[in-house]
Amino acid sequence: METLEVVIATRNSGKLREIRQILAPLGLRVLSLQDFPEIPEILEDGQTFVENAVKKATAVARRTGRVAIADDSGLAVDALDGRPGVFSSRYAGEGATDPDRYRKLLQEMAGVPPGQRGAAFICAMAAASPEGNVEFVEGKCRGEIASSPRGTQGFGYDPVFFVPELGRTMAEVEPEAKNRISHRARALERLKQVLPNFLKEDR
Repeated sequence: METLEVVIATRNSGKLREIRQILAPLGLRVLSLQDFPEIPEILEDGQTFVENAVKKATAVARRTGRVAIADDSGLAVDALDGRPGVFSSRYAGEGATDPDRYRKLLQEMAGVPPGQRGAAFICAMAAASPEGNVEFVEGKCRGEIASSPRGTQGFGYDPVFFVPELGRTMAEVEPEAKNRISHRARALERLKQVLPNFLKEDR
């Protein structure tokens, strides 16, 4: 039986690892943009996470001739009126590292007291076929911004995103546990429900 292929529209190794683990039960061959170095960076100029995810998935499906899955995700902080939002990866400027970004966030949150530090990780995920069919879903994980970074797991803003139900930051949570509660995991679980039929339709 032929193994179905999908391309994850990312070069982020941490994100790719999470998605591969969650999609593993579907038995797909999971490729990424690391397998297609000729594809240029896709400008994420949408106003919402969904717009960016759909744009990336559609472009990569068209360029590779395979079903593509893309996500756009970020951190929305209540006290900052939803910032950094769609600008999460560019929050500290081009070329900034993950620590640069969460340190800037902690500086902005310095005067915000406990109880008012609520935030959400949000993930929009889209699947697109080379013919232009698209499905998209969203996932969300609520938490709080910690006063200082803790933990060495994960990536991005994980060290400063405290999950009250676990009593730990995302960076202190084992990957298996994170893949049950994270915004990306919740979006992927929803996408998994429609993906098998979507892949069949594309054949």
